[in-house]
Amino acid sequence: MIQLDKSTQRIAAIDWLRGIVMILMALDHTSWFFNTNRIFADSVLLYETGDLFAADQFLTRWITHICAPTFVFLAGTSIAISNIQRREQGISNSVIDRELLLRGAFIALLDLCVFSLASGKFILQVLYAIGISMMLMVPLQRLGARVVFFLAALILAGSELLLTALWQPGGEVPLWLALTFAPVFGETYTVLYPALPWLAIMMLGWVFGERLMSRQPGLWPLERLLMVSGLSALVLFVLIRSIDGYGNLFMHLGGNTVVHWLHISKYPPSIAYIALELGLMAIIFALLIRLESAKAVISHNGPILVFGQTALFFYLAHFGVLAALRLVLEHGGLEQTYWITLLVLIILYPICRIYRSLKWHYPQSLLRFL
Repeated sequence: MIQLDKSTQRIAAIDWLRGIVMILMALDHTSWFFNTNRIFADSVLLYETGDLFAADQFLTRWITHICAPTFVFLAGTSIAISNIQRREQGISNSVIDRELLLRGAFIALLDLCVFSLASGKFILQVLYAIGISMMLMVPLQRLGARVVFFLAALILAGSELLLTALWQPGGEVPLWLALTFAPVFGETYTVLYPALPWLAIMMLGWVFGERLMSRQPGLWPLERLLMVSGLSALVLFVLIRSIDGYGNLFMHLGGNTVVHWLHISKYPPSIAYIALELGLMAIIFALLIRLESAKAVISHNGPILVFGQTALFFYLAHFGVLAALRLVLEHGGLEQTYWITLLVLIILYPICRIYRSLKWHYPQSLLRFL
């Protein structure tokens, strides 16, 4: 059974998983800043048929694919857990809804303002998708877990059908479609994370959070639920890639190597991508819950836990660290990418610990939005 940290009202397995994601994300973004041969071809818009990839470069990029789906899924899980805990404390639904709306708006505006200003054009990335999804979760959670799960499955399964009818990769994309389903890499604006597929992932995470907090008797243990769900998702991935039709979002098999099988669409997320990454996430999550249930020694200052408990702050701060390091370090290959990633994590660890202490000491301050 998952253990709740009495002092912080947090679940260690969730923070561990989020911390692992932060470390992998730092690797990907360090590669973006410093790796001269970085691969970025996770979409039909970015890939030329027949392109060959160096296996080490491809796998360095691929292992970070789990980051965004896991982060968004856990955001949904955290919303469900937090809302239930706050209701038990006597906080009204209107206050809870207002806080969620404000936090979602704040996170979305970080992309619209901070990152767009730094990029010199409007750019909507994962923070836009998370923020908008949080705001939409306010009315959606009123529908109940079963309806939310059905709607999430409908969005994920039907997105490709909609895009096939409305989207020509490389052609003109209306703004409403760019904001909701289809990515755009333009000169005036870029949308990497159209909101609705990622909203569906957050909805799944919210449903899981409701299940995690449920006190109904006779339910499957969480480890079994996650393991069965994860293995089922991986089977679905294998089926989709084997059939090589619907579910790949135009990123069809170019061969029968491991690289070809794992080269799937993230922009926008295909069913194959979501099944693979959420499947792997669920299995890792189950193992972490088992580790927590075994009452393993939990260091409250362990780097993975600290990074997981300060995830949004880590996300913002690591860009500042990378920008500073780029002033003094040169581009290089994978070896340099990995050791610079380690340097980034070493720099961020004490900063994140200080931030965590401040946030816990002043729980009603503006720091709560991070």
